[in-house]
Amino acid sequence: MIVEHALLPVRPGLEDEFEAAMAAAKTIIASMPGFRRLQVSRGIESPSTYLLIVEWDTLEHHTEGFRSSAQYELWRAALHHFYDPFPVVEHFSPVTEA
Repeated sequence: MIVEHALLPVRPGLEDEFEAAMAAAKTIIASMPGFRRLQVSRGIESPSTYLLIVEWDTLEHHTEGFRSSAQYELWRAALHHFYDPFPVVEHFSPVTEA
């Protein structure tokens, strides 16, 4: 399993619209092979910043499967216009849990 992590800097004033769009768009990503789980959290100190965490079976399920799919184009159209600047996406391999 890998964990995709991104801080999503939503343009101030569009938080409610973003949350509604994300609620609708989550079904897009959830339908993808290798998808395990998605969590989006809103910043307390910076309420226009959201933390996106997605768990995938493999890195390739995200980088090759989802990112090269027609579903990704729907995801991009629904969400990418909210970000300024565009977020940096990183991937992690779990080391320990409690």
